[in-house]
Parts: sequence; structure tokens; C-alpha cells
Amino acid sequence: MSNVPALPLLETEAPGAAVPCCPPLSERPFTAEEAERTARMFKALGDPVRLRLFSAVASHEGGEACVCDISDVGVSQPTVSHHLKKLKEAGLLTSERRGTWVYYRVEPSVLAAMGQLLAVR
Repeated sequence: MSNVPALPLLETEAPGAAVPCCPPLSERPFTAEEAERTARMFKALGDPVRLRLFSAVASHEGGEACVCDISDVGVSQPTVSHHLKKLKEAGLLTSERRGTWVYYRVEPSVLAAMGQLLAVR
């Protein structure tokens, strides 16, 4: 169990819709707490291998990917597992073990929240 908190998402009136933990960058300056939460997300995505893994999961057919389907990113399997763990700790991925394999998913609300964070208003 990690002691790193996941990015919080707030539900809106529309079912399944979410708003980011922080306002859009162009709306107002972040508070210190908002900046800390957002920095954790960007830090996790700041590594090229993690970004490739996140993209592979997000774009995989069916919205989830088995670790066996996304491990070809030019690093060893233990390194892939390390990077997937970091993405999970940042709240960007969820996982479920099925037999010997672990399946990863990017929750649609995470993608929506990231898009809203970077939206220009």
C-alpha cells in the first residue's frame, strides 16, 4: 500500500463526468496544495517510459491492457512494473489481478480531468 495520495476527482451533476483536482491553468494561480497534487501527476508522466505505458493503456482496445500486452517499451519487465506502480501511485492508473496477469485501466474521469486542467477558458 502506498502512502502517496491519488489525485482527487470531484463528481459533477453529469454522471461519470469529473472535474480536475485543480482549476484550469488559465483560470487562476494554483494554491500550494493544488500545485502539489498536480505536480505529482505531471512528475509521473514526465518519464518517457511512463508516458508510453500510460498511452498504451489509455489507447488499448477495450480501455484496459494486460501487462503482457504493453511491456514492449524497451526496458526490462521489472522496470515496466516499477513504472506502472508509479503511475498507479499518482492516481493515473488502476489495476486488477486476474490469475497470473495484472490488467491496467485509465479511468475515463482521469482523462477528462487532465483535459479540463489544460483547457483554455
